[in-house]
Amino acid sequence: MDSTKPRFFASCPRGLERVLEEELHQLGVPATTKTEGGVGFSAPWSTMSWVNLKSHIASRVLWEVGQRGYKTEQDIYQAAYALAWPDWFTPVQTIKVKVSARRCPLPSLDFLTLRIKDAICDKFVTARHKRPSVDTQRPSIKVDAFLDQSTITFYLDTSGEPLFKRGHRTGPIEAPLRENLAAGMLRLAGWTPTDILLDPMCGSGTIPLEAALMARQIAPGASRSFSFEQLLVYDATRWDQQREAARAKQVAQVPAAIYASDRDPAMVKITQRTFQSAGVVNDIRLKQSNILELEAPSEQGVMVINPPYGVRLSNADELESFYPKLGHWLKQRFAGWRAYVLTGDARVPKLIGLTPSKRIPLFNGALECRLYEFVIVQGGARRRLVPPVQT
Repeated sequence: MDSTKPRFFASCPRGLERVLEEELHQLGVPATTKTEGGVGFSAPWSTMSWVNLKSHIASRVLWEVGQRGYKTEQDIYQAAYALAWPDWFTPVQTIKVKVSARRCPLPSLDFLTLRIKDAICDKFVTARHKRPSVDTQRPSIKVDAFLDQSTITFYLDTSGEPLFKRGHRTGPIEAPLRENLAAGMLRLAGWTPTDILLDPMCGSGTIPLEAALMARQIAPGASRSFSFEQLLVYDATRWDQQREAARAKQVAQVPAAIYASDRDPAMVKITQRTFQSAGVVNDIRLKQSNILELEAPSEQGVMVINPPYGVRLSNADELESFYPKLGHWLKQRFAGWRAYVLTGDARVPKLIGLTPSKRIPLFNGALECRLYEFVIVQGGARRRLVPPVQT
């Protein structure tokens, strides 16, 4: 990667690193370094803001501002104090320091957090004769520090609120699927805007909403603000130009139909309001229905579904009763379709009664899941035609 350009790290849900790397290339990032939990890249400032605005997959974009070896807590303080914090933000802004680590030999991350905060404030007192205040709830500037066994890396968060918070939700939703995980599932499913899409258990509508944004080429971050707007390197004119360029790329309507349904009428109403807020209410055919009563809307299509599993069901009997019915429904009504099911329960393929052609490991927050691909074919040929399992 080009060492003369700023270095950034785009994080993502585990399991989506390859998809994120492909998306970054599509957004104009030529060279990337994939690692667990995200992708590193060097790029101009304008690319960083473009990624924040346009990425469907990233959780946040961090600007790497320094890295140094360490052995003691005092080494951590000196490493933080050596950085040019006053060149990046002002003492009237509030800060929050977050420290994470892997195999760090030092005993207390809380103490390291305090030492880094002290170093930043001391640097401002020396350079500007004033220190920034700490705000752990709504800070202007978020400082991230990551320690491995011998090295500490410092970052400034350019995103602020996680990027999966698109700004369309009208209120809190129980057990939501994060938007960037939904977008990643669509990418892993090979769905494109020219494919018919169905989410028959859409809940708060995350999967069809992400599909509509993709199909309409609406920037996921078009309705929100970002932390890089608080940095001294922020160029308001360039940012206005980028936002206008993103709006100019939007298309008038989706190329193929997007269908969504849920059995809960109250959830359907909430989801309808969310689609309205996002400007895609006319692009998604939403209705209230029990999943097992639905008919296939076309001869071929892609189904992406995040059904109840594990902590989302009150007892195992519900699970063991529902999934055989789901499998029968797929076999009887959706021949010619590809179905993708995200679940944290390894018994699901057996309960559904179909052979998965892919098992893709994904993490829904801290919960380890699999995205199973089922190719639905007619009658007795079903098992013979399903391709061998890929992992």
